[in-house]
Amino acid sequence: MANGNGIDQTHTLSVLVANKPGVLTHVSGLFSRRGYNIDSLTVGVTENPEISRMTIVAHGDEHVIEQVTKQLNKLIDIIKVVEVTPKESVDRELALIKVTAKAQNRSEVIQIVDIFRAKIIDVSSESVVIEITGSGDKINALEEMMRPFGIKEMVRTGKVALVRGSRLTQHEK
Repeated sequence: MANGNGIDQTHTLSVLVANKPGVLTHVSGLFSRRGYNIDSLTVGVTENPEISRMTIVAHGDEHVIEQVTKQLNKLIDIIKVVEVTPKESVDRELALIKVTAKAQNRSEVIQIVDIFRAKIIDVSSESVVIEITGSGDKINALEEMMRPFGIKEMVRTGKVALVRGSRLTQHEK
């Protein structure tokens, strides 16, 4: 989302939306129409089944993020948009990584998985599937450690985030 003034950096938006069909299309369309790329997007229902939370990670300067936030707030099914910063939030990502793990290297793979506090959730004679949750940096580091063994498949959820403590992102404010 680099565009104009300021420093291009990663921003995380927590967007509360009505849990109805078409909302995701409207939000992603807003980014697309303005030529902005979404780095990651996760959506899930909240504690209220009528509301979903979108966690959107994108690059851009402050001006661009401000403009996107204003445009999002104009959409009918948007309840609240909050930019969450690393200092005031907790965030996690999930990845599943299928790695070649034959008899000769399986114990080494298992050791690395243990060091990262990840889990092996499936085993076959030729491979293992690893589940890891944590920061993007932690997942990137495990991915790099697994590359020499051979990554067969990988999927990542993208970031989910909540504001710490008493600052609310909910509509009950």
